[in-house]
Amino acid sequence: MKRRPRPPRTRVNDKIRCPEIRVIYGEHNVVLPTWKALNKAKDLGLDLVEIAPNAKPPVCRIVDYGKFKYEQSKQKKSDKPKKREKEVKFRVNIDPHDYAIKMMHAEDFLAHGFKVRIQLQFKGRQMAHKELGFDLMEKVKIDLSGMAHIDLEPKLNNRNILMMVSPLPAEKQRRKFRKDGEIVDLTEADAAMEAYDDDDDDDEDYDHDEEDDDSSDSDDAGEAGDSGDDDAK
Repeated sequence: MKRRPRPPRTRVNDKIRCPEIRVIYGEHNVVLPTWKALNKAKDLGLDLVEIAPNAKPPVCRIVDYGKFKYEQSKQKKSDKPKKREKEVKFRVNIDPHDYAIKMMHAEDFLAHGFKVRIQLQFKGRQMAHKELGFDLMEKVKIDLSGMAHIDLEPKLNNRNILMMVSPLPAEKQRRKFRKDGEIVDLTEADAAMEAYDDDDDDDEDYDHDEEDDDSSDSDDAGEAGDSGDDDAK
């Protein structure tokens, strides 16, 4: 089994063996003997760091090596490709109009090359009817069949059903909820999804209030029954 080649290590201070280097510090950019550059770095309380080993002569900077490593790490993270994934959330009892809008935005995301995470959330007593959630996810899957292929089939995860879809090649995509060729502002689509998610949170609070009211009514009924029994005694 072949070993992966190690990335070249950054040479610092005494590890720099080349007799002459180009040194950059402040506004200075000069060629110096390495020993002289090392003494200059020590005088400044800093490090001599090689940044271009293959240059003729090699190029070094006089910097704080700890800060240098931190900046390099930040640069690597920013250079990584951003995760191209969006999320669309549904409820079991979603209104047909809201369903069409969410599906339209799901198509928008897919048309722009994003994967889409479809999440259906159960609230309160809806968990007793999980089959309704799977029926809705099946409908979503069918309605997006012209735009996407399934990466992850609908799967129950705690109080959610999750499904992941990826875009079909652009030439094979066929929209159902928006006209092909219509210009789409993804910023607007993202904002719309956030607004709908906030509405869902409000609905969740309402559902909990209803459950609390039902529980309170049951308790009151129970207390009334107990009081009747005491009176009869």
